[in-house]
Amino acid sequence: MVLGLDTEVSENSFSVGCDTQVIVERCCLKLVSKESLLLELPNLWLRDNCPCDDCRVTKTQEKSFILSDVTADIYPDSVNIINDSLSISWPDGHLTNFDLDDIFALAKPRHRVPSGWPLNFKPRYFDWTQFLSDDDFACAAIQSFLEVGVIVLDKAPQVSEALELLAPRLGPIREVLFDRIHNVCIDTHVYNVAHTPMALPPHNDFASYSFPPSVQALHMLHNEAEGGQSIIVDAWAIAESVRQERSDYFKSLCEFPVPFREFDEKNETYAIEPIIKCDTAGKIVSVRFSNQLMQMIDPAQEGVYSFYLAYHDLCCRITDPANRCAFRLEGGQVLLVAAHRVLHAREAFTPIGRRHLQDAYFELDNVANRLIQLQRNSEGTLA
Repeated sequence: MVLGLDTEVSENSFSVGCDTQVIVERCCLKLVSKESLLLELPNLWLRDNCPCDDCRVTKTQEKSFILSDVTADIYPDSVNIINDSLSISWPDGHLTNFDLDDIFALAKPRHRVPSGWPLNFKPRYFDWTQFLSDDDFACAAIQSFLEVGVIVLDKAPQVSEALELLAPRLGPIREVLFDRIHNVCIDTHVYNVAHTPMALPPHNDFASYSFPPSVQALHMLHNEAEGGQSIIVDAWAIAESVRQERSDYFKSLCEFPVPFREFDEKNETYAIEPIIKCDTAGKIVSVRFSNQLMQMIDPAQEGVYSFYLAYHDLCCRITDPANRCAFRLEGGQVLLVAAHRVLHAREAFTPIGRRHLQDAYFELDNVANRLIQLQRNSEGTLA
């Protein structure tokens, strides 16, 4: 991170060119240029991240050095910067060399940052056959999916368990209880409101898992029913709007533990988690929302009143027609959603004809990995 300089350049510094210096302090090194602090590098960080072959397993690039092998007050004997390379000599004679470009590159995002939905957003459609057979086409589709959290695969085979064919692109299916590939129709094993013609409010599946599946593929095999439009909602955008407009509600939704349960005659999944989860930088990474799986909360629990005010506000935003994208999912189409971000729903339908959907789950980490593999393969081909 670039910070304002708050330390004068002292005599305990090494000049590098005409405008760059490295300041050696008791616990860290500071890289300074034109009176601005470029980097502050703790001594323990420097020693722990030494990239030399003695500190790494050369075949795998994993660390072999462990920090407990040095004292907490470790201090360099000498420091030099030559041609954008930082060289450090330690008291035990070990030499550490860093390429400064590698250190600065750590501030860049590892993956492309997701983007918001524009006004009147509709998901992009990608041909199923091309997605499976054309690496460049699959790369573009996966990039779109990772950016906005949803795409539709069109002209998929209308045969049972075709979702198995997506594994080479998305990674292995994540199995959960009940079924590997779930049948969603009114004449199947009924353990969820989805197996009825009733409207299904926006939700993500298996909120009752400690870590719910992060990708869901919903494959419409046949849709001859009347009504039953599919609905998607960007829950991250809604959660962010709560944070901006009611920070007290946002705090409650991030902290208050909520029970979720899904079960049938043989299985039960149960989790107690907050609705909104943020990473250490405060970025929203998950919204867990399922009206049908949410269980009764102990009214004696501290904060129930405040939570319910926040939850009511969130429900109003999630069910507001202005915040949803609605469309008809036809037979032979697969709706793919990043399930920790995008909630899906369905309007009520009249079963004048067959309506049969199958769904399965994948993991977002595996999808992101597949994109990296495709990009590397493309670069190798171009080379």
